Amino acid sequence: MLDIRPIGYVIGLALVALGLTMLMPMLVDIAEGRDHWDVFAQSSVGTVLIGGLVSLSCKNGVREGLTLQQTFLLTTGVWVVLPIFGALPFMLGETNSDVTDAIFEAMSGLTTTGSTVLSDLDNLPKGILLWRGILQWLGGVGIVVVAMVFLPELRVGGMQIFRSEGFDTFGKILPRATEIASHISVIYLGLTLACVLAYIMSGMSAFDATVHAMTTVATGGFANYDASFGAFGMASEYVAVAFMMLAALPFVRFVQMTAGSIQPLLADRQIRAFFGTLAVLVGVLTVWQVWQAGDWSELAFRKVLFNTVSIVTGTGYASADYMLWGAFPIAVLFFAGLIGGCAGSTACSVKIFRYQLLFASIKVQLQRIYSPHGVFTPRYQGRAIGDDVLNSVMAFFVFFILSLGVLSVLLGLTGLDFITSISGAAAALANIGPGLGDTIGPAGNFEPLNTGAKWMLTAGMLVGRLELLVVYAMFTVGFWRA
Repeated sequence: MLDIRPIGYVIGLALVALGLTMLMPMLVDIAEGRDHWDVFAQSSVGTVLIGGLVSLSCKNGVREGLTLQQTFLLTTGVWVVLPIFGALPFMLGETNSDVTDAIFEAMSGLTTTGSTVLSDLDNLPKGILLWRGILQWLGGVGIVVVAMVFLPELRVGGMQIFRSEGFDTFGKILPRATEIASHISVIYLGLTLACVLAYIMSGMSAFDATVHAMTTVATGGFANYDASFGAFGMASEYVAVAFMMLAALPFVRFVQMTAGSIQPLLADRQIRAFFGTLAVLVGVLTVWQVWQAGDWSELAFRKVLFNTVSIVTGTGYASADYMLWGAFPIAVLFFAGLIGGCAGSTACSVKIFRYQLLFASIKVQLQRIYSPHGVFTPRYQGRAIGDDVLNSVMAFFVFFILSLGVLSVLLGLTGLDFITSISGAAAALANIGPGLGDTIGPAGNFEPLNTGAKWMLTAGMLVGRLELLVVYAMFTVGFWRA
Protein backbone atom coordinates (compact mmCIF):
# COMPACT_ATOMS: atom_id res chain seq x y z
CA MET A 1 0.00 0.00 0.00
CA LEU A 2 1.24 3.47 -0.90
CA ASP A 3 2.64 5.35 2.10
CA ILE A 4 1.91 9.06 1.67
CA ARG A 5 3.57 10.14 4.92
CA PRO A 6 6.95 11.04 3.36
CA ILE A 7 5.06 13.10 0.76
CA GLY A 8 2.98 14.86 3.40
CA TYR A 9 6.07 15.57 5.48
CA VAL A 10 7.88 17.38 2.67
CA ILE A 11 4.80 19.26 1.50
CA GLY A 12 4.10 20.31 5.10
CA LEU A 13 7.61 21.70 5.45
CA ALA A 14 7.24 23.50 2.12
CA LEU A 15 4.02 25.10 3.39
CA VAL A 16 5.74 26.25 6.57
CA ALA A 17 8.51 27.85 4.48
CA LEU A 18 5.91 29.48 2.22
CA GLY A 19 4.01 30.84 5.22
CA LEU A 20 7.14 32.32 6.74
CA THR A 21 8.01 34.13 3.51
CA MET A 22 4.64 35.90 3.74
CA LEU A 23 6.10 37.90 6.63
CA MET A 24 8.35 39.83 4.23
CA PRO A 25 5.54 41.49 2.23
CA MET A 26 3.76 42.04 5.56
CA LEU A 27 6.73 44.08 6.79
CA VAL A 28 6.83 46.02 3.52
CA ASP A 29 3.16 46.97 3.89
CA ILE A 30 3.76 48.05 7.50
CA ALA A 31 6.70 50.20 6.38
CA GLU A 32 4.55 51.68 3.61
CA GLY A 33 1.93 52.63 6.20
CA ARG A 34 -0.93 50.70 4.62
CA ASP A 35 -3.53 48.63 6.46
CA HIS A 36 -2.95 45.80 4.00
CA TRP A 37 -0.35 44.11 6.22
CA ASP A 38 -2.90 42.05 8.17
CA VAL A 39 -3.74 40.12 4.98
CA PHE A 40 -0.26 38.60 5.00
CA ALA A 41 -0.35 38.08 8.76
CA GLN A 42 -3.53 36.03 8.52
CA SER A 43 -2.31 34.11 5.46
CA SER A 44 1.02 33.39 7.13
CA VAL A 45 -0.47 32.08 10.36
CA GLY A 46 -2.93 29.83 8.55
CA THR A 47 -0.33 28.45 6.14
CA VAL A 48 2.29 27.79 8.83
CA LEU A 49 -0.21 26.11 11.16
CA ILE A 50 -1.61 23.79 8.51
CA GLY A 51 1.83 23.01 7.09
CA GLY A 52 3.24 22.37 10.56
CA LEU A 53 0.40 20.05 11.54
CA VAL A 54 0.68 18.07 8.30
CA SER A 55 4.45 17.75 8.67
CA LEU A 56 4.28 16.67 12.32
CA SER A 57 1.57 14.11 11.65
CA CYS A 58 3.64 12.55 8.84
CA LYS A 59 7.07 12.74 10.48
CA ASN A 60 7.01 9.15 11.76
CA GLY A 61 6.78 7.88 8.18
CA VAL A 62 9.89 9.58 6.85
CA ARG A 63 12.48 7.25 5.34
CA GLU A 64 15.79 7.90 3.65
CA GLY A 65 14.54 6.88 0.22
CA LEU A 66 11.40 7.37 -1.83
CA THR A 67 9.73 4.89 -4.14
CA LEU A 68 9.06 5.83 -7.76
CA GLN A 69 5.37 6.37 -6.98
CA GLN A 70 6.17 8.61 -4.03
CA THR A 71 8.60 10.67 -6.10
CA PHE A 72 6.02 11.31 -8.82
CA LEU A 73 3.37 12.23 -6.23
CA LEU A 74 5.73 14.49 -4.28
CA THR A 75 6.89 16.37 -7.37
CA THR A 76 3.33 17.03 -8.52
CA GLY A 77 1.88 17.51 -5.03
CA VAL A 78 4.18 20.41 -4.19
CA TRP A 79 3.09 22.35 -7.28
CA VAL A 80 -0.58 21.60 -6.62
CA VAL A 81 -0.72 22.46 -2.92
CA LEU A 82 1.55 25.50 -2.72
CA PRO A 83 -0.40 27.62 -5.24
CA ILE A 84 -3.58 27.07 -3.20
CA PHE A 85 -2.00 28.64 -0.13
CA GLY A 86 -0.01 31.13 -2.19
CA ALA A 87 -3.34 32.41 -3.49
CA LEU A 88 -4.58 33.46 -0.04
CA PRO A 89 -3.11 37.02 -0.12
CA PHE A 90 -4.79 37.61 -3.49
CA MET A 91 -8.18 36.47 -2.20
CA LEU A 92 -7.97 38.31 1.11
CA GLY A 93 -6.08 41.36 -0.10
CA GLU A 94 -6.77 44.52 -2.05
CA THR A 95 -6.97 42.69 -5.37
CA ASN A 96 -10.25 41.08 -4.19
CA SER A 97 -9.61 38.18 -6.53
CA ASP A 98 -12.04 35.28 -6.58
CA VAL A 99 -10.78 31.71 -6.15
CA THR A 100 -10.24 31.24 -9.88
CA ASP A 101 -8.17 34.39 -10.41
CA ALA A 102 -6.23 33.98 -7.16
CA ILE A 103 -5.15 30.41 -7.91
CA PHE A 104 -4.41 31.34 -11.54
CA GLU A 105 -2.09 34.13 -10.36
CA ALA A 106 -0.40 31.96 -7.74
CA MET A 107 0.06 29.06 -10.16
CA SER A 108 1.45 31.44 -12.76
CA GLY A 109 3.88 32.71 -10.12
CA LEU A 110 5.13 29.39 -8.76
CA THR A 111 5.43 27.84 -12.23
CA THR A 112 7.27 31.03 -13.33
CA THR A 113 4.84 31.40 -16.23
CA GLY A 114 4.20 35.13 -15.79
CA SER A 115 0.65 35.28 -17.16
CA THR A 116 -1.41 37.62 -15.00
CA VAL A 117 -5.05 38.42 -14.30
CA LEU A 118 -4.26 41.56 -12.28
CA SER A 119 -4.67 45.08 -13.67
CA ASP A 120 -3.67 48.50 -12.35
CA LEU A 121 -0.42 47.06 -11.00
CA ASP A 122 0.98 50.59 -10.62
CA ASN A 123 -1.39 51.26 -7.70
CA LEU A 124 -1.37 47.91 -5.89
CA PRO A 125 0.15 47.68 -2.37
CA LYS A 126 3.88 47.00 -2.47
CA GLY A 127 3.31 43.91 -0.35
CA ILE A 128 1.25 42.28 -3.12
CA LEU A 129 3.85 43.21 -5.74
CA LEU A 130 6.61 41.75 -3.59
CA TRP A 131 4.56 38.61 -2.97
CA ARG A 132 4.23 38.05 -6.70
CA GLY A 133 8.00 38.36 -7.00
CA ILE A 134 8.59 35.97 -4.10
CA LEU A 135 6.28 33.36 -5.62
CA GLN A 136 8.26 33.39 -8.84
CA TRP A 137 11.60 33.43 -7.06
CA LEU A 138 10.64 30.37 -4.99
CA GLY A 139 9.25 28.64 -8.06
CA GLY A 140 12.47 29.29 -9.96
CA VAL A 141 14.80 27.73 -7.40
CA GLY A 142 12.29 24.93 -6.86
CA ILE A 143 12.18 23.92 -10.51
CA VAL A 144 15.99 23.85 -10.75
CA VAL A 145 16.08 21.40 -7.83
CA VAL A 146 13.35 19.30 -9.46
CA ALA A 147 15.22 19.32 -12.79
CA MET A 148 18.50 18.25 -11.19
CA VAL A 149 17.19 15.79 -8.60
CA PHE A 150 13.83 14.34 -9.58
CA LEU A 151 13.36 14.44 -13.36
CA PRO A 152 16.57 12.50 -14.20
CA GLU A 153 15.47 9.78 -11.78
CA LEU A 154 11.94 9.73 -13.19
CA ARG A 155 13.39 9.39 -16.70
CA VAL A 156 11.07 12.10 -17.98
CA GLY A 157 11.50 13.58 -21.45
CA GLY A 158 15.10 12.42 -21.86
CA MET A 159 16.28 14.10 -18.64
CA GLN A 160 17.99 10.85 -17.61
CA ILE A 161 20.83 11.82 -19.94
CA PHE A 162 21.92 14.33 -17.28
CA ARG A 163 22.13 11.88 -14.36
CA SER A 164 25.91 11.65 -14.61
CA GLU A 165 26.16 15.45 -14.82
CA GLY A 166 24.52 16.13 -11.51
CA PHE A 167 24.54 13.96 -8.40
CA ASP A 168 23.92 10.31 -7.62
CA THR A 169 20.49 10.56 -6.05
CA PHE A 170 18.75 7.28 -6.75
CA GLY A 171 17.17 5.89 -3.60
CA LYS A 172 18.43 8.87 -1.58
CA ILE A 173 16.22 11.64 -2.89
CA LEU A 174 15.31 13.42 0.35
CA PRO A 175 18.80 13.80 1.89
CA ARG A 176 20.48 14.45 -1.46
CA ALA A 177 17.83 16.99 -2.42
CA THR A 178 18.76 18.98 0.67
CA GLU A 179 22.43 18.95 -0.26
CA ILE A 180 21.79 19.87 -3.88
CA ALA A 181 19.34 22.59 -2.90
CA SER A 182 21.97 24.19 -0.68
CA HIS A 183 24.47 24.40 -3.57
CA ILE A 184 21.86 25.76 -5.95
CA SER A 185 20.42 28.22 -3.43
CA VAL A 186 23.77 29.89 -2.85
CA ILE A 187 24.30 30.42 -6.58
CA TYR A 188 20.67 31.42 -7.13
CA LEU A 189 20.85 33.96 -4.31
CA GLY A 190 24.16 35.29 -5.62
CA LEU A 191 22.70 35.82 -9.10
CA THR A 192 19.68 37.55 -7.59
CA LEU A 193 21.77 39.94 -5.49
CA ALA A 194 23.99 40.74 -8.47
CA CYS A 195 20.85 41.44 -10.52
CA VAL A 196 19.47 43.73 -7.79
CA LEU A 197 22.67 45.77 -7.75
CA ALA A 198 22.79 45.96 -11.54
CA TYR A 199 19.18 47.15 -11.71
CA ILE A 200 19.82 49.82 -9.06
CA MET A 201 22.85 51.01 -11.02
CA SER A 202 20.68 51.15 -14.15
CA GLY A 203 18.30 53.60 -12.45
CA MET A 204 15.62 51.45 -10.81
CA SER A 205 14.42 52.13 -7.28
CA ALA A 206 15.55 49.62 -4.64
CA PHE A 207 12.06 48.10 -4.43
CA ASP A 208 11.63 47.74 -8.20
CA ALA A 209 15.14 46.35 -8.49
CA THR A 210 14.46 43.73 -5.82
CA VAL A 211 11.15 42.50 -7.27
CA HIS A 212 12.35 42.51 -10.86
CA ALA A 213 15.59 40.76 -9.93
CA MET A 214 13.50 37.97 -8.37
CA THR A 215 11.34 37.60 -11.45
CA THR A 216 14.28 37.95 -13.86
CA VAL A 217 16.49 35.26 -12.31
CA ALA A 218 13.42 33.02 -12.03
CA THR A 219 12.65 33.80 -15.71
CA GLY A 220 9.14 34.46 -14.45
CA GLY A 221 8.25 37.89 -15.82
CA PHE A 222 5.92 39.36 -13.21
CA ALA A 223 6.43 43.14 -13.28
CA ASN A 224 5.39 46.00 -10.99
CA TYR A 225 3.75 48.02 -13.76
CA ASP A 226 1.07 47.45 -16.37
CA ALA A 227 3.62 48.57 -18.97
CA SER A 228 5.92 45.71 -17.86
CA PHE A 229 9.50 46.64 -18.81
CA GLY A 230 8.26 49.50 -20.94
CA ALA A 231 8.32 51.49 -17.70
CA PHE A 232 12.13 51.38 -17.57
CA GLY A 233 14.97 52.75 -19.63
CA MET A 234 17.68 51.44 -21.92
CA ALA A 235 20.19 50.41 -19.24
CA SER A 236 17.61 48.35 -17.33
CA GLU A 237 16.63 46.49 -20.49
CA TYR A 238 20.23 45.46 -21.21
CA VAL A 239 20.68 44.34 -17.59
CA ALA A 240 17.52 42.23 -17.88
CA VAL A 241 18.76 40.64 -21.10
CA ALA A 242 22.05 39.63 -19.47
CA PHE A 243 20.44 38.04 -16.42
CA MET A 244 17.63 36.34 -18.35
CA MET A 245 20.30 34.60 -20.43
CA LEU A 246 22.33 33.66 -17.36
CA ALA A 247 19.25 32.21 -15.67
CA ALA A 248 18.53 30.11 -18.77
CA LEU A 249 21.89 28.30 -18.49
CA PRO A 250 22.30 24.96 -16.64
CA PHE A 251 22.82 25.69 -12.95
CA VAL A 252 25.00 22.60 -12.61
CA ARG A 253 27.59 24.49 -14.70
CA PHE A 254 27.57 27.30 -12.15
CA VAL A 255 28.07 24.72 -9.38
CA GLN A 256 31.05 23.35 -11.29
CA MET A 257 32.42 26.86 -11.79
CA THR A 258 32.34 27.54 -8.06
CA ALA A 259 34.30 24.32 -7.64
CA GLY A 260 37.01 25.76 -9.90
CA SER A 261 36.10 24.16 -13.24
CA ILE A 262 34.96 26.43 -16.07
CA GLN A 263 35.65 23.94 -18.88
CA PRO A 264 32.24 22.19 -18.65
CA LEU A 265 30.51 25.54 -19.16
CA LEU A 266 32.58 26.37 -22.24
CA ALA A 267 32.25 22.87 -23.72
CA ASP A 268 28.49 22.46 -23.21
CA ARG A 269 26.82 21.98 -26.62
CA GLN A 270 23.50 22.97 -25.15
CA ILE A 271 24.81 26.39 -24.12
CA ARG A 272 26.42 27.00 -27.51
CA ALA A 273 23.19 26.06 -29.28
CA PHE A 274 21.20 28.34 -26.96
CA PHE A 275 23.30 31.40 -27.73
CA GLY A 276 23.47 30.47 -31.40
CA THR A 277 19.68 30.25 -31.60
CA LEU A 278 19.27 33.63 -29.92
CA ALA A 279 21.81 35.20 -32.28
CA VAL A 280 19.97 33.92 -35.36
CA LEU A 281 16.53 34.98 -34.13
CA VAL A 282 17.69 38.45 -33.04
CA GLY A 283 19.62 38.90 -36.29
CA VAL A 284 16.68 37.93 -38.50
CA LEU A 285 14.15 40.08 -36.64
CA THR A 286 16.51 43.07 -36.49
CA VAL A 287 17.09 42.90 -40.25
CA TRP A 288 13.32 42.73 -40.72
CA GLN A 289 12.78 45.80 -38.52
CA VAL A 290 15.53 47.77 -40.27
CA TRP A 291 14.11 46.81 -43.67
CA GLN A 292 10.62 47.87 -42.61
CA ALA A 293 11.80 51.17 -41.11
CA GLY A 294 14.32 51.88 -43.86
CA ASP A 295 16.97 52.86 -41.33
CA TRP A 296 19.05 51.34 -38.51
CA SER A 297 18.35 52.36 -34.93
CA GLU A 298 19.63 51.17 -31.56
CA LEU A 299 16.07 51.29 -30.25
CA ALA A 300 14.83 48.78 -32.83
CA PHE A 301 17.72 46.41 -32.06
CA ARG A 302 17.17 46.71 -28.31
CA LYS A 303 13.45 46.02 -28.53
CA VAL A 304 14.07 42.97 -30.71
CA LEU A 305 16.85 41.71 -28.44
CA PHE A 306 14.91 42.21 -25.22
CA ASN A 307 11.61 40.71 -26.34
CA THR A 308 13.21 37.79 -28.17
CA VAL A 309 15.32 36.80 -25.17
CA SER A 310 12.30 37.24 -22.91
CA ILE A 311 10.16 34.92 -25.03
CA VAL A 312 12.80 32.24 -25.71
CA THR A 313 13.72 31.99 -22.03
CA GLY A 314 10.04 32.01 -21.07
CA THR A 315 10.44 35.10 -18.90
CA GLY A 316 7.51 36.92 -20.39
CA TYR A 317 8.55 40.55 -19.90
CA ALA A 318 7.52 42.94 -22.67
CA SER A 319 9.16 46.25 -23.48
CA ALA A 320 7.10 46.85 -26.62
CA ASP A 321 3.87 45.66 -28.20
CA TYR A 322 5.37 43.26 -30.73
CA MET A 323 1.86 42.61 -32.09
CA LEU A 324 2.45 45.82 -34.05
CA TRP A 325 5.62 44.52 -35.74
CA GLY A 326 3.84 42.60 -38.48
CA ALA A 327 2.83 39.03 -39.29
CA PHE A 328 6.36 37.66 -39.85
CA PRO A 329 7.84 38.72 -36.46
CA ILE A 330 4.71 37.48 -34.66
CA ALA A 331 5.04 34.06 -36.29
CA VAL A 332 8.76 33.90 -35.46
CA LEU A 333 8.20 34.89 -31.83
CA PHE A 334 5.37 32.34 -31.45
CA PHE A 335 7.64 29.47 -32.45
CA ALA A 336 10.59 30.99 -30.56
CA GLY A 337 8.59 30.55 -27.37
CA LEU A 338 8.48 26.80 -28.03
CA ILE A 339 12.27 26.53 -27.95
CA GLY A 340 13.16 27.36 -24.36
CA GLY A 341 16.45 27.55 -22.51
CA CYS A 342 18.78 24.86 -21.19
CA ALA A 343 17.87 21.86 -19.04
CA GLY A 344 18.57 22.43 -15.36
CA SER A 345 17.85 26.16 -15.58
CA THR A 346 14.88 28.26 -14.52
CA ALA A 347 13.85 28.58 -18.19
CA CYS A 348 10.88 26.63 -19.48
CA SER A 349 9.33 25.27 -22.67
CA VAL A 350 10.69 22.30 -24.67
CA LYS A 351 14.40 22.99 -23.96
CA ILE A 352 17.34 23.20 -26.35
CA PHE A 353 18.76 19.73 -25.59
CA ARG A 354 15.60 17.95 -26.77
CA TYR A 355 15.87 19.58 -30.19
CA GLN A 356 19.52 18.56 -30.32
CA LEU A 357 18.63 14.95 -29.53
CA LEU A 358 15.81 15.05 -32.07
CA PHE A 359 18.10 16.36 -34.81
CA ALA A 360 20.77 13.78 -33.90
CA SER A 361 18.19 11.04 -34.31
CA ILE A 362 16.95 12.46 -37.63
CA LYS A 363 20.54 12.68 -38.91
CA VAL A 364 21.14 9.00 -38.12
CA GLN A 365 17.88 7.99 -39.82
CA LEU A 366 18.91 9.87 -42.97
CA GLN A 367 22.35 8.23 -42.92
CA ARG A 368 20.71 4.80 -42.69
CA ILE A 369 18.56 5.59 -45.73
CA TYR A 370 21.49 6.20 -48.08
CA SER A 371 23.85 3.76 -46.29
CA PRO A 372 21.56 0.88 -45.21
CA HIS A 373 24.46 -1.35 -44.21
CA GLY A 374 26.27 1.28 -42.15
CA VAL A 375 26.27 1.42 -38.37
CA PHE A 376 25.33 4.85 -37.11
CA THR A 377 24.77 5.89 -33.50
CA PRO A 378 23.31 9.22 -32.42
CA ARG A 379 25.60 11.03 -30.01
CA TYR A 380 25.34 13.92 -27.59
CA GLN A 381 28.30 15.61 -25.91
CA GLY A 382 30.47 12.81 -27.28
CA ARG A 383 28.37 10.07 -25.67
CA ALA A 384 26.16 7.57 -27.46
CA ILE A 385 22.47 8.22 -26.90
CA GLY A 386 20.56 5.19 -25.66
CA ASP A 387 17.24 4.12 -27.12
CA ASP A 388 15.54 4.81 -23.78
CA VAL A 389 16.59 8.46 -23.97
CA LEU A 390 15.49 8.89 -27.58
CA ASN A 391 12.16 7.16 -26.92
CA SER A 392 11.59 9.41 -23.93
CA VAL A 393 12.34 12.53 -25.98
CA MET A 394 10.05 11.40 -28.79
CA ALA A 395 7.29 10.70 -26.29
CA PHE A 396 7.73 14.21 -24.87
CA PHE A 397 7.39 15.83 -28.29
CA VAL A 398 4.31 13.77 -29.12
CA PHE A 399 2.63 14.58 -25.80
CA PHE A 400 3.57 18.26 -26.09
CA ILE A 401 2.01 18.60 -29.54
CA LEU A 402 -1.08 16.61 -28.52
CA SER A 403 -1.46 18.66 -25.35
CA LEU A 404 -1.12 21.89 -27.30
CA GLY A 405 -3.76 20.76 -29.78
CA VAL A 406 -6.24 19.46 -27.20
CA LEU A 407 -5.89 22.50 -24.93
CA SER A 408 -6.31 24.85 -27.89
CA VAL A 409 -9.51 23.08 -28.96
CA LEU A 410 -10.90 23.08 -25.41
CA LEU A 411 -10.17 26.80 -25.07
CA GLY A 412 -11.91 27.38 -28.38
CA LEU A 413 -14.97 25.53 -27.07
CA THR A 414 -15.23 28.10 -24.26
CA GLY A 415 -15.71 30.82 -26.86
CA LEU A 416 -12.16 32.11 -27.35
CA ASP A 417 -10.98 33.01 -30.85
CA PHE A 418 -8.33 30.92 -32.64
CA ILE A 419 -5.33 33.19 -31.95
CA THR A 420 -6.18 33.55 -28.27
CA SER A 421 -6.81 29.80 -27.93
CA ILE A 422 -3.62 28.51 -29.54
CA SER A 423 -1.32 31.21 -28.17
CA GLY A 424 -2.86 30.89 -24.70
CA ALA A 425 -2.35 27.12 -24.77
CA ALA A 426 1.26 27.60 -25.87
CA ALA A 427 1.85 30.29 -23.24
CA ALA A 428 0.56 27.97 -20.50
CA LEU A 429 2.21 24.70 -21.57
CA ALA A 430 5.54 26.38 -22.39
CA ASN A 431 5.23 28.72 -19.36
CA ILE A 432 5.97 31.72 -21.56
CA GLY A 433 3.63 34.31 -20.03
CA PRO A 434 1.88 36.53 -22.57
CA GLY A 435 0.10 35.14 -25.58
CA LEU A 436 -0.86 36.79 -28.87
CA GLY A 437 -3.74 39.02 -29.84
CA ASP A 438 -5.40 42.05 -28.31
CA THR A 439 -6.66 40.21 -25.22
CA ILE A 440 -3.71 38.20 -23.88
CA GLY A 441 -0.94 39.74 -25.96
CA PRO A 442 1.90 41.90 -24.56
CA ALA A 443 -0.45 44.87 -24.17
CA GLY A 444 -3.20 42.89 -22.40
CA ASN A 445 -3.63 40.24 -19.72
CA PHE A 446 -5.69 37.13 -18.94
CA GLU A 447 -8.31 38.79 -16.74
CA PRO A 448 -11.04 39.04 -19.46
CA LEU A 449 -11.01 35.26 -20.11
CA ASN A 450 -13.91 33.17 -18.88
CA THR A 451 -13.66 31.01 -15.77
CA GLY A 452 -13.44 27.73 -17.66
CA ALA A 453 -10.54 28.97 -19.79
CA LYS A 454 -8.66 30.19 -16.71
CA TRP A 455 -8.91 26.79 -14.99
CA MET A 456 -7.74 25.03 -18.16
CA LEU A 457 -4.77 27.37 -18.45
CA THR A 458 -3.98 26.89 -14.75
CA ALA A 459 -3.83 23.14 -15.32
CA GLY A 460 -1.75 23.72 -18.46
CA MET A 461 0.81 25.76 -16.49
CA LEU A 462 1.19 22.94 -13.95
CA VAL A 463 1.51 20.22 -16.59
CA GLY A 464 3.98 22.23 -18.66
CA ARG A 465 6.20 23.18 -15.74
CA LEU A 466 6.51 19.54 -14.65
CA GLU A 467 7.47 18.37 -18.15
CA LEU A 468 4.04 16.87 -18.95
CA LEU A 469 4.81 13.19 -18.33
CA VAL A 470 5.29 13.62 -14.57
CA VAL A 471 1.62 14.54 -14.31
CA TYR A 472 0.25 12.32 -17.08
CA ALA A 473 1.86 9.19 -15.62
CA MET A 474 -0.37 9.43 -12.57
CA PHE A 475 -3.49 9.07 -14.73
CA THR A 476 -2.50 5.58 -15.88
CA VAL A 477 -3.69 2.37 -14.23
CA GLY A 478 -0.16 0.92 -14.30
CA PHE A 479 1.17 3.74 -12.11
CA TRP A 480 -1.12 2.83 -9.22
CA ARG A 481 -0.43 -0.88 -9.63
CA ALA A 482 3.34 -0.42 -9.41
